[in-house]
Amino acid sequence: MWPYYPELLSVPVPRYTSYPTAVEFSDVVGEAEQEAALAGAAGDVSLYVHIPFCEQICWYCGCNTAAANKRGRLEAYLDALHHEIALTGAKLGRQARVKRIAFGGGSPNALQPTDFVRLADALTLHMPLDKPEWSVEIDPRHLTSAWGTVMAVVGVTRASLGVQTFSPRLQQAIGRVQPGEQIERAVHLLRRAGVRSLNFDLMYGLPGQTRDDLKDSLDRTIEFGADRVALFGYAHVPHIIARQRRIDATALPDQAERFAMAEFGYRHFTHAGYVPVGFDHFAMPGDPLAQAARSGTLRRNFQGFTDDQATQLIGLGSTAITCFPQVIVQNEKNAGRYGQMIGQNRLTGSLGVVRSEDDQRRGAVIEALLCQGRARVGQDWLSSMAESLHPFIERGLASIEGDWLAIRDQGLPYARTIAARFDGYRAASQHKFSSAV
Repeated sequence: MWPYYPELLSVPVPRYTSYPTAVEFSDVVGEAEQEAALAGAAGDVSLYVHIPFCEQICWYCGCNTAAANKRGRLEAYLDALHHEIALTGAKLGRQARVKRIAFGGGSPNALQPTDFVRLADALTLHMPLDKPEWSVEIDPRHLTSAWGTVMAVVGVTRASLGVQTFSPRLQQAIGRVQPGEQIERAVHLLRRAGVRSLNFDLMYGLPGQTRDDLKDSLDRTIEFGADRVALFGYAHVPHIIARQRRIDATALPDQAERFAMAEFGYRHFTHAGYVPVGFDHFAMPGDPLAQAARSGTLRRNFQGFTDDQATQLIGLGSTAITCFPQVIVQNEKNAGRYGQMIGQNRLTGSLGVVRSEDDQRRGAVIEALLCQGRARVGQDWLSSMAESLHPFIERGLASIEGDWLAIRDQGLPYARTIAARFDGYRAASQHKFSSAV
């Protein structure tokens, strides 16, 4: 189904959950720009609350997280987060209305259930909530019945389970052991709590993984009735993420096998009735994500593909990112310094980028290519980029009609590579990214 051209996938590219990407952030942009963006906020706003703690740290994980085994450190972070919620709420424009709230990490359920309730109460008290939709990322290894109770009380309707693989052998290889019974219990608990849209995160390209291993995980995901699936290729970058050095790099599938696994997953889920969202996400037809993909309203932000139409995303917590059309600002990454700044009644934006008109135009093209598979580019760019687009056009992976560039069905796995042609920073950047597939 997908033709394999390794030469077109040889250069790693960003995932483009923003444009410019985080590697372009600098300390020229920070607290002042963050405060101005908040003050000017109006209309629909989405919140992201970052919990940078896990009960256990998985070897493959590239998230900014730490072990939640020191209660004092966790309590200090939560105190700062409560303070930031109050501070941000006071600075937020009066015409803003919060329609979505997402908790991510790390693992939000590394917190005590009562801590989660207190955070929900703080958001209700200090933010202009307008019947928001609540979502939470969940580690099934540490999901207790008490968590089910508080999620039902808060009104959580969307959740994402970190599954990765059902294979015990592969779980050992990546440092995330979670028997299938734990995942089954988590699914039943979340459904009883009122979760209507349940996502499974899965991975291909794991050390020693075979297509039979992958098929088993896909089949079990379908049997559990996941409403959404994200099928990510494992990115092995031990020079950046030290914990990945515990993973046996000699057992990793090669690029050709990774490509075959991605295609296998795509075919398997679409044959099972899932709607493809990009080339590595899938959703059941009745899920809002599938509906957005079909209606042409799919979006992409720091949480990946989304049906959220808000253009204003506010990040709360260390490392969290606030994204507005004109500016992107990231909070202080170090939890200790983050707490100190909040203690001084300061916002903690420490890195970011002002989005120029050119940035916004390029970002719109990149997002449209990844979300809708086509973008109105304009003759000026089509002419200047004719040479760089030619390898994709001549192989039938993409086509041009008038001012429009479209990615054809067989070109789906090349979508990020094609989108990267419109990235004005890539030519000069020395940063390393993950494989496109």
